[in-house]
Amino acid sequence: MTAKDAEQSSNEPIRVAIVEDDRATREGLAMLINGTPSYVCVGAFRSVEEALRSIGHDVPEVLLLDIQLPGTPGSEGVKVFQEKFPQLEIIMLTVLAEQDKVFESICNGACGYLLKETAPAKLLEAIREAHEGGAPMSPEIARKVVKLFQQTGPPEKFDANLTPQETRLLKLLAQGYSYNRAAGQLKISVNTVRDHIRSIYDKLHVHSKSEAVSKALRNRLIT
Repeated sequence: MTAKDAEQSSNEPIRVAIVEDDRATREGLAMLINGTPSYVCVGAFRSVEEALRSIGHDVPEVLLLDIQLPGTPGSEGVKVFQEKFPQLEIIMLTVLAEQDKVFESICNGACGYLLKETAPAKLLEAIREAHEGGAPMSPEIARKVVKLFQQTGPPEKFDANLTPQETRLLKLLAQGYSYNRAAGQLKISVNTVRDHIRSIYDKLHVHSKSEAVSKALRNRLIT
């Protein structure tokens, strides 16, 4: 890729899709995204099933997924989307911070979790954060996640043979750092970060950043 190509790529809008069964909410989110520079809504669907049937070559980069849906619940749909579209970053949307659904969604591959009452500007910021490798969460959700991990018992010993650099990177990702910010903190390139990420996925037998962080926390590979 030439420098000109890289510049053009960085200027491309973030492609976002929505899965939300409430029509007013779905259309409102689509209008917000399409009405904001650097964002574009490439699909708005009523269910997981409709989204899976309809998403073709124009695969979104970030998916806003309602947790309560007719048919397949969003908390279960996360895993289906992750398996079919491994590069897709998924942000869960919910009215209530349901503890069991939070844990299920994150373990299944969601990278973020927001309450539907999140202000539009914060929602757009969360989409960009997820796109850049971060893990956006509403404060209420983040507190529940911390409590959930505090309540889990000691796991069986799990030796992943992570290098010190890989462990440091995982800690930063768990703290919500994007790939770019983590690269700056570790004084390495973003490409090197991506190489480490691939190695971590292989060693932990996972397929997404959120799965890696979840498994590392549950097995006390990071604290």
